Amino acid sequence: MIDLQPSRLLSRAWLFLLVGLCVGALLTWRIMAHGAAALDPSAAPRPVTPRGDLAADEKSTIALFRQASPSVVHITTVTVARDFFTLNLLQIPEGSGSGFVWDENGNVVTNFHVIQNADAAQVTLADHSTWKARRVGAAPDKDLAVLKIDAPRNRLRPIPVGTSKDLQVGQSAFAIGNPFGLDQTLTTGVVSAIGREIESVTRRPIQGVIQTDAAVNPGNSGGPLLDSAGRLIGVNTAIYSPSGASAGIGFAIPVDAVNRVVPELIRHGKVVRPGLGFQPADDQIAAQLGLKGVLVVDVPAKSAAARAGIRPTTRDAQGRVRLGDVIVAVQGKKIESGNDLYLAMEQQRVGDNVTVTLLRDGKQFRVNAVLEPVDEASG
Repeated sequence: MIDLQPSRLLSRAWLFLLVGLCVGALLTWRIMAHGAAALDPSAAPRPVTPRGDLAADEKSTIALFRQASPSVVHITTVTVARDFFTLNLLQIPEGSGSGFVWDENGNVVTNFHVIQNADAAQVTLADHSTWKARRVGAAPDKDLAVLKIDAPRNRLRPIPVGTSKDLQVGQSAFAIGNPFGLDQTLTTGVVSAIGREIESVTRRPIQGVIQTDAAVNPGNSGGPLLDSAGRLIGVNTAIYSPSGASAGIGFAIPVDAVNRVVPELIRHGKVVRPGLGFQPADDQIAAQLGLKGVLVVDVPAKSAAARAGIRPTTRDAQGRVRLGDVIVAVQGKKIESGNDLYLAMEQQRVGDNVTVTLLRDGKQFRVNAVLEPVDEASG
């Protein structure tokens, strides 16, 4: 029979608690005694196993990094805003990216999108010295830009320039940059494909792009892609990634394009592009009119288009629109959009004489035109 009297229940509870404490103390003592018996006062670090010489490919990669990394820079950008309460100007961090030293005059190459929305930028060299940068020129259609810093020549290490015309899928590729702000980061891989096409910030196509699986992440933009000789073969520009981080598909602007564009930016502040000097209609307007090609809207007097006899779109006395010529081919290459015309002209030079095929009043005919320097908005 269970005794339910309160005084006896309390006495038994205290008894159980006392027994539990004794058992716990005994178990703790035995565990500590066992652990103490396992200690070894003579324990010491293990001898280091000799590593031996580095593998040949490791030595090559180390040498490449030591050679190329002094040319790679970290670019940080800021925007300027006025404080609402004090009216003081504030510098607000905008972002960061990578770049590389182009020459001993302090010209630094990066992506246009790295500095696109910035009011100011600064460049940190590999020796950790930081310099205010000013914008020299930009080619938004190519996503390239040049900054200039007033660093002494002995601190500037121009990057060795290679070529992209003979690249082969499978050859080694190395990227150096500042992913997520972690400066002087080296990643390795191969040339995964060549001849790719990506879209610039202006929605113009960039052709001949190099695809690589060397890890490229946010912050790598504007940094160099190198071959196994440590030569520049491309400018890391974009990644394909559902998550926003590296997925093994990075894209670099080919160095042959960079080597054409950068000197023009340094000389003129912009790319001197060949063209006909007319105002084209938007592709959507041409499509709405059922036209395949580039509709000519306006032809300035004395332009290359005017000298070739190309007709603009006009209105008659009653206000009715008379469509101008439609460019459907250049040098025999079919033109169906503004990008097609842009790419066709990119293969030419200022002063070249080209054959332009026009559609006028439902009939095709050809004219000859001498290309002239035009701005980005002209055809």
